[in-house]
Amino acid sequence: MWLDAALIEAYQRALYVVFGEPELVIRIGEPNADLDALLEAEGAATAAFVTAANPHGRFAAQMENEVAVAALRQSQADAGYACRSGQGLDPRGEWPAEPSVLVVGIARADAEALGRAFEQNAIVFVDKGKAPELVVLCSGRRAPTNLE
Repeated sequence: MWLDAALIEAYQRALYVVFGEPELVIRIGEPNADLDALLEAEGAATAAFVTAANPHGRFAAQMENEVAVAALRQSQADAGYACRSGQGLDPRGEWPAEPSVLVVGIARADAEALGRAFEQNAIVFVDKGKAPELVVLCSGRRAPTNLE
């Protein structure tokens, strides 16, 4: 599946919010000391911000999205990961907020598989000490991004 440049740009400019006191806002390409501190406190070196809402970037009903995200959260709790609730936000307000989860301690390959299992176009992956990265998930050829 190919993603057009406008959709990739929307994912890149989105705000990935992890609920808490205070809220943690993740931005693609911007190092985040608060996120690093959260990972340190959890004894983790990695995390992924993932949703199960709106599979393949197609709007789904709110109830459908809530059920899918609950299944995502439960699958990761069953796998032994700490999960933090959050939401993906479009700063332009063109796309409704998507309920999401920060999965703490997940390896990159597992995070990519998780995103694919829940039919997502992309996930956000975090290595402690580095800027969060948009990881485009495609079958077949990978969509080009400006991140390379």
